[in-house]
Amino acid sequence: MADDLPAELDVVILGTGLPESIIAAACSRIGQRVLHLDSKNYYGANWASFTFSGLQTWMTDCQKEEIAAEEPEINKENILENEEPLLLTQQHKSIQNIEVFTYSRNEDSENIQELGALGVNPELLTTQSPEAGAGTEASIEQPNIVAESVDQTQPQSEATADREESIESDLVTNDVNETDPSPAAVNPTETQKTVSYSDIVREGRRFNIDLVSKFLYSRGLLIDLLIKSNVSRYTEFKNVTRILTYHGGKIEQVPCSRADVFSSKQLSMIEKRTLMKFLTFCANYEQHPEEYQDQEDCTFSEFLQSKRLSASLQHFVLCSIAMVSKSAKTIEGLTATQHFLRCLGRYGNTPFLFHMYGLGEIPQCFCRMSAVFGGIYCLHHSLRRLLLDTRTSECTAVIDSRGKRISCRHVVIEDSYLPKISCTQVCYRWISRAILITDSSILSSDSDQEISVLTVPPDDDHETTVHLTELCSATNTCMKHTYLVHLTCTSAKTTAREDLEPVVKKLFTLDSEEDRGAEQEKPQVLWVLYFNMRDSSGIDRQSYTGLPSNLYVCSGPDPGFGYDGAIQQAENIFRQMFPAEEFCPPAPNPEDIIYDGEPVAQPDPEDPDQSINLKAETSPENVSDPAEEPQAE
Repeated sequence: MADDLPAELDVVILGTGLPESIIAAACSRIGQRVLHLDSKNYYGANWASFTFSGLQTWMTDCQKEEIAAEEPEINKENILENEEPLLLTQQHKSIQNIEVFTYSRNEDSENIQELGALGVNPELLTTQSPEAGAGTEASIEQPNIVAESVDQTQPQSEATADREESIESDLVTNDVNETDPSPAAVNPTETQKTVSYSDIVREGRRFNIDLVSKFLYSRGLLIDLLIKSNVSRYTEFKNVTRILTYHGGKIEQVPCSRADVFSSKQLSMIEKRTLMKFLTFCANYEQHPEEYQDQEDCTFSEFLQSKRLSASLQHFVLCSIAMVSKSAKTIEGLTATQHFLRCLGRYGNTPFLFHMYGLGEIPQCFCRMSAVFGGIYCLHHSLRRLLLDTRTSECTAVIDSRGKRISCRHVVIEDSYLPKISCTQVCYRWISRAILITDSSILSSDSDQEISVLTVPPDDDHETTVHLTELCSATNTCMKHTYLVHLTCTSAKTTAREDLEPVVKKLFTLDSEEDRGAEQEKPQVLWVLYFNMRDSSGIDRQSYTGLPSNLYVCSGPDPGFGYDGAIQQAENIFRQMFPAEEFCPPAPNPEDIIYDGEPVAQPDPEDPDQSINLKAETSPENVSDPAEEPQAE
């Protein structure tokens, strides 16, 4: 297919991360000719999700990137007289310090193969060190997802409430306490099984392991974009069921709703009333500036002390509701608390949703949207050079990895592909990540289908706040009888293991089951991966030198919980390219699409109640907003 790529396009995008995928969908939706490439053989870049064997391949590929790639010779006929080439890098050093360890018993998995996999070399799946990690070709499964609606939305008074509610309900599945027909569902009555490394290898396709760990705020920018663009039809989510906190050496559940607060046994009656009064203020803090304007320059932690909240309440609000650091200013903490409160109750008892099959599905949803409207996709294919007009300093064309010239008006590139000479003045930050497979939950409950969020505050042994998420098998991200745990923080030390292993030892046990004492109640770690990921989210466009004005740079994932940064970046880049166009207008519903040659039903002039707009044309400029169509009575 690469040999048949068009010679002229409107937009060329390199990298299939979330911002690039959203830009591709937005451009295709307004009729632009889009070519979307990725040097990897999977979608998502550093936003991707992998099966267990796919993750082994990813680790090996990250280390192979140290080898310089051969540069194909340039056909001089592809370069015009007034053009000069700018070489793009082929060494993507956005992942470092990979370390992997196995702690489960029964390590004899030499003859074990992954169920459903073809051509797997089991020797490559028995790694206990980063140097040995390998596996089959990484691929992202494409399950046929049908979202199940849940009637958990609040009543609305607008005339279009019924339609909006039906669209929003597509974002969530049945409550986690209901029967889950998925193969990953766990029957609580089953006897707990001891899981070995061989079991993990054998059931490797049950895992969908995210490279980054994030949740969707129920009133965040991504939810709004999914609903507006109709991409929600491709997605399926579950409610996060618990928000936890680590306080006083133990893990506790944080009360979120008013009912939870007053039924909590952790708080005294005075603390409950104090907390409710403070949260009521935070919900509309802008209307009471006299309460905080004298302390805007103080930290949010100091502001909480001034409100006479007890030490426990200060910890709950700072670490588990606002989820900000102790150095955060008052306004930042109030804004975060308000956002948390406004997200409560829209889909469930917490403000968060988690994507079924892992967040790697989200970039693919927008890639599907782009493909529907004519976007061309080519994986394992890259760009080698940009061709710059010496008179205008704009990029007029690109040279792909096979030496073909492609003319274009705009180029969007993920920052890891940028020329080295353009990044000499850039100072990158790093994110420390740990991914654990465990045998039980960090906080036992009556249900084994909990999806939990935990913020571990810094102490003397650790310098940054650690965000932890724990996923059960009902999310289709891990096999039965296991939990998938993600730990994330801003890097403070040399490696991710140095940053996160103290927290892992604090909350889990790394000893084998035979060595565990009877008093040990912590979950057993079966397998753990540490790595550092580059954080380029806070770098301004002006920090890069020598780039053409019509080249736009997308950053990788940031260390935050939500997706707002990626959505804002995608929208900003789109508006720079097409300031007069709407960003991701709604796609038509399948039943509203007609095809070439299909007769169009004509309205009956004698029937005044008949809708005029019976069908929507397939061309993007003729697709009407579904919200503006007449509602059937």
